[in-house]
Amino acid sequence: MADNRKDYYTGIALAIVATIIWSGNFIIARGISQQIPPVSLAFYRWSLATVLMAPLAFRSFTQEIRLVQQHWKYLFWVALSGITLFNTFVYVAGHYTSAINLALIGTTSSPLFAILLAVLLLKEKVNAFRLGGIVLCVGGILLLLSKGHWQNLASFHFSTGDLWILAAAFAFAVYNILVRRKPASLSPVNFLFVIFLFGTLLLFPAFLIEKAHSAPVQWNDTNLFTIVYLGLGTSVMAFLCWNAALRKLGTGTTVLFGNLIPLFSTLEAVWLLGESIQSVHIWSGLLIIGGLILANTRQHIPPKNK
Repeated sequence: MADNRKDYYTGIALAIVATIIWSGNFIIARGISQQIPPVSLAFYRWSLATVLMAPLAFRSFTQEIRLVQQHWKYLFWVALSGITLFNTFVYVAGHYTSAINLALIGTTSSPLFAILLAVLLLKEKVNAFRLGGIVLCVGGILLLLSKGHWQNLASFHFSTGDLWILAAAFAFAVYNILVRRKPASLSPVNFLFVIFLFGTLLLFPAFLIEKAHSAPVQWNDTNLFTIVYLGLGTSVMAFLCWNAALRKLGTGTTVLFGNLIPLFSTLEAVWLLGESIQSVHIWSGLLIIGGLILANTRQHIPPKNK
C-alpha cells in the first residue's frame, strides 16, 4: 500500500509538471501565429522531438522492433490523435481566437470528453466526489471566461478558432484513452519515440502542401527558441511526465489536472507579458484547485503497474 500511495502522489506531481510546461503552448500558438504557419510549426516541433528522443530510445527500439510491428495499428491511432492532430489543431485555432480562449475551451472540454470516453470505453466509475470536482473545475473555468460577470456568458459564441480548439480537445481526449491501453511490453521511452516518429511522418504531406502555398519562414532567435521549447519542453519532457501520470493515476483523474493550464497560463501572462492579475483570476484558480482536490478525494489508489 505504501508503494501504491507513493505512486499516486508521484503521479499528481508529474501531471502538475506537465501542465506547467504545456501552459506555454497556448501563448506560443497565438503569439507566433503570424510568423510560422500552423502545420509547419507542428512539423518542426515533432521533428525536433523525434530527433531528441532517438538517442534515448535507440536501444529499446531495436529490442522492441517486433512489438512495434505487432502493435502498429494501435500506435498509428495514438500518433494520429495525440501528435498529428491535437497540437496542429491548436496552432490552426491560434490564427482565429485568443490565447485565453485556446486554454479555456481546450482545457474545459478535453477532461469532459476524456471522462465520458473513459466511462463508455473503459468502464471507469464517476463517484459523487469526482462529479463534484468536475463541477467545481468547470465553474472555475466559466468564472474566468466570464471575467467575473456571468451575464457575459450569454453573449459568448464559438468562433472558427473555438471550433478548432474543440476538435483539438477531442483529439487529446482520444489520446488519453488510448494511452491507458498501451501494451505493457512497450517501454515508455520507445512508445513516445515511435508515436513522435509516426506523428511526424503523418504530418509530412500536409507540411509539403502548406509550404508550397505559404511564404517562407523568416527565421530569427525567437522562432528558433520557440521550436526548441516546443520540441524539448512541451513534447519530450511534458509527454514523459503526462504518460507516467496516466499510468499511475488513470485517465479520469489525470485529465482533471489539465484544468490547471489556464491558471498557469494566466500567471505566465502576468510574468512574461506584463498583464495585471485580477480577483477573478484568484477566485477561479481556487475553484479549479478545489475541484481537483475534491475529485481526488476517496479515489481508489490504483495498483502499481507490473
